[in-house]
Amino acid sequence: MQEDRVLAYLRVNDDGRLHHREGQELEFKEQFNLAALADYFKDFAAFANNRGGYLIFGVKDKPRILTGMSDKSIDQFDRIDPQIISGHLLQLFSCNICWHQACLEIEGKKFGVFYIEPAVEKPVIATKDEGKDNLIKSGEIYYRYGGRTQKIQGAELRAIINHRLERNNEQWLDLLGKIGRAGPQNAAILDTESGVIAKDKAQILVLDQSLASKLKFVKEGQFVEKGGAPALKLIGDVSPVDQVEVIQHIKENLTKTYPLSATQLADLVKAKVPGIGRNEVWKCLTENGVKGNLDYAAYNFRNKQQEDQYKDTGKVPVATPIIYKRSTVDYLANILKNKRKKGEA
Repeated sequence: MQEDRVLAYLRVNDDGRLHHREGQELEFKEQFNLAALADYFKDFAAFANNRGGYLIFGVKDKPRILTGMSDKSIDQFDRIDPQIISGHLLQLFSCNICWHQACLEIEGKKFGVFYIEPAVEKPVIATKDEGKDNLIKSGEIYYRYGGRTQKIQGAELRAIINHRLERNNEQWLDLLGKIGRAGPQNAAILDTESGVIAKDKAQILVLDQSLASKLKFVKEGQFVEKGGAPALKLIGDVSPVDQVEVIQHIKENLTKTYPLSATQLADLVKAKVPGIGRNEVWKCLTENGVKGNLDYAAYNFRNKQQEDQYKDTGKVPVATPIIYKRSTVDYLANILKNKRKKGEA
């Protein structure tokens, strides 16, 4: 969030009217309203599919003047839970949307600001209907044109796809070039998510998770040894693998693989199979062994002690949350639909 840039957007002329107009990277709203989140999310996706942008609350239209947010609007803006909003965006769109929130004060007036970063993986596609009269529709792609948000046109969509293909090709060429310079016999693969450097099945080096995360700097060429080439420095004793016991600790990003809570799962299944209740969804989960199947669900242990207890005893600690994959929704919906057809439900 660049505060100086926001203040520049809110600069007024001598007649009291706002100097800047809405554009590809700027949208004004008079007040913030939690009931209008779908409208804001549509702008989020449009900005993310273009160059990013700012959504600023507290600006009146016709004439465009600075009014600031009302007390009610400020209260609702302050009550935003970033985790809930980010989780909802993940359910609503195909790619992650990075956003930031701030509240600025100018001459006693308060303005709410959202900054949306350009998406890393474009296009961002709506994956479900949302909002009044399905303001957001599943399968649609939104784009920021001038001072408006609308469905993407063919030319911009082709440009996004071509850019993605070009970047993918560049990454492959860069990787193959490095392997060629080193020689395939000397090349190994570093997986920074799992913390494993592997050359073949017989030669695996497992790194501590904290070190693996720092290796992103090596990957980006930002860690240098006194101006030299990117380097990884090993400090301390190095022992042959056959003389020590190696234990691999890989912390999975469970919420990325299993983003749905039980309640969210039930609501999504109910939307696909109208007329069923949550209890029917819970019953279906139990009858089909979904809770213990990693293809559909995982236990989200609160700490390592709970996880170790489960491994040792096979018993799940009381009140351990279960989280689910998105594919579980269709899996359960199909089962319930088939049961209904057969008259079993």
